[in-house]
Amino acid sequence: MHPMLNIAVKAARRAGSVINRATLSGNFEVESKRINDFVTEVDRAAEAEILRVIQTAYPDHAILAEESGELAGSRGASDYLWMIDPLDGTTNFIHGFPQFAVSIALQHKGQLTQAVVFDPTRNELFTASKGAGAYLNDHRLRVSRCTHLRDALIGTGFPFKEMNRLDPYMRQLKTMMGSCAGVRRAGAAALDLAFVAAGRLDGFWELGLAPWDMAAGALLIKEAGGLVGDPTGEDGWMDSGDIIGGTPKVFAQLIESLKLRL
Repeated sequence: MHPMLNIAVKAARRAGSVINRATLSGNFEVESKRINDFVTEVDRAAEAEILRVIQTAYPDHAILAEESGELAGSRGASDYLWMIDPLDGTTNFIHGFPQFAVSIALQHKGQLTQAVVFDPTRNELFTASKGAGAYLNDHRLRVSRCTHLRDALIGTGFPFKEMNRLDPYMRQLKTMMGSCAGVRRAGAAALDLAFVAAGRLDGFWELGLAPWDMAAGALLIKEAGGLVGDPTGEDGWMDSGDIIGGTPKVFAQLIESLKLRL
């Protein structure tokens, strides 16, 4: 395992322990950051564990974390940028709905190089290093063999933070519901993307995500043989927050089906 991936795994497992303890106790405070967007003391405690591990190992690296913002200087201060979501799927977590995860990705000179998505509830550790493949625990991952959108199970997420985009999204959803075998919305984008890498979903799309929601899952898909892009099929998803991923042939059909519905 790459040394930097090893640090990411260590950090994710520490955060997962924080989350599991809170899940068992069921006692934590919840705050609203804005409409439909919540944070708990568990998010902050999990992020603190991640930061402690990464900053101890790599004190000069830049960090972009959901709850803390940018740390260790600006993004341009280092060739390395860690993107961290300590608890993706906070609303699920608050309600005891077991679909949430820790997401950690490392970018080097603008290229994603390491990724971890950890599901503490199921003890499933998704990892990837650029050029070295993607894994679930010790098993190599490949995207599914699905080649036709009509046969595909597609994941998605509602643009709940940007309600002004709900109408174009609903047009996309209507199109997709008539074009594929099924649509699933579980509420944790990082885990949904990991599921595409694992072949549990054949594709995924969502609008208005943050870099820490997408980065780790995107590298997992690529290293598992899939494709990731924005709604035009290009690489602008990190900047726009609009992402599509899937098996190579399903990806192309998703682009064709969704791009005219924005």
